[in-house]
Amino acid sequence: MNTEAELLIEINFLKNEIQMIKDENQALKDENIKLTKQLENYNNSRKTYYEKNKEQVKEKAKEGLKKLAEENPEKIKQYRRNAYLKRKEKKQKESEEQNIENI
Repeated sequence: MNTEAELLIEINFLKNEIQMIKDENQALKDENIKLTKQLENYNNSRKTYYEKNKEQVKEKAKEGLKKLAEENPEKIKQYRRNAYLKRKEKKQKESEEQNIENI
């Protein structure tokens, strides 16, 4: 059987463990808040960049598409087919959801 001294030592040990876990939890919460703010700033800066340079981004995309069409027209066909299949799949999911809701 455990003596009173052993129990006190074990209780103190467990209290220290709990305190360490609480400290680690608080540190992780602080880090999470910091990273969330950094991510928010990053996303906002990207968003404002695209809002300010919308025309330039579209122009670069068009030029890239033209260049790709000249170099590899099969790739363009593949992109368009994939886009078509995704639209078709999305439309099917929406119609299935509407059918489920109507039932």
